[in-house]
Amino acid sequence: MPRGAGALTRATFVLGLAVLALASVSAGAVESLIALRTAYAREVDRRLSIPDAEADRYAALLANAFAARGLGAIPPQHALLVDRNPKVQAALVFWKSPAGTWRLVGASPCSTGREGAYEHFLTPLGVFDHGYRHGDFRAEGTRNDKGVLGYGEKGMRVFDFGWIDAPRGWGDRRPGVLRLQVHATDHELLEPRLGQACSKGCVRIPATLNVFLDRHGILDEDYERTLAAGTPVWQLRADRIPTPWPGRYLVVVETGRTARPMWARPGPVSVRLRPR
Repeated sequence: MPRGAGALTRATFVLGLAVLALASVSAGAVESLIALRTAYAREVDRRLSIPDAEADRYAALLANAFAARGLGAIPPQHALLVDRNPKVQAALVFWKSPAGTWRLVGASPCSTGREGAYEHFLTPLGVFDHGYRHGDFRAEGTRNDKGVLGYGEKGMRVFDFGWIDAPRGWGDRRPGVLRLQVHATDHELLEPRLGQACSKGCVRIPATLNVFLDRHGILDEDYERTLAAGTPVWQLRADRIPTPWPGRYLVVVETGRTARPMWARPGPVSVRLRPR
């Protein structure tokens, strides 16, 4: 055997193992993405069918938003992207693959802040961290003075992103302070209005999407980390089936559209799923 051939053979063998390991990770990642997409279609009753070209456009917006915050190199994980444009009003769940590309899992209509109404904020733009320090809670299922379940049915998760500067939608429009949350809403009275900008500044989502995010730990990276460190975390579901790639970020963008795209028009719910 020529001198150095043994070292070359060993190097080739190690490289081969690395390639096989990478292929295994990639195959497992694709399988996980397909499984989560299937779960989204099965578990979320209000969905939007977004064309591939539009999904790519939102993936680019998401990547740019993270890069602008110095988070372009974050590891594989999930994120929730919201387009607050009044003609869109969509919430999109994305997954960053080990290859660094953002892939769409599923999308649903949502409601963000309504401009022109007293004590209504515009949902702020940017990247917002879902940290354990903010303290999620669960809806008590009580109605307000107008008979509305503001956070939805009892047990719905309220994803909290802390106190955020946000533009007022009334008066002088100067920035105010908003407690930014993502939450369900009244299943009968307000959920059918998702797809319209009608919240006070938070992001309202379908109850079944709320449960999907909660059950699969889409935004629970910091909560799972806290639990693993030995701190009890009562907010996490006992029956959760967490994704291997939990994330922690809500990203809000404004696409500036002047007409509602066909895919952003919420259709009727053919089978109403009871969130649980």
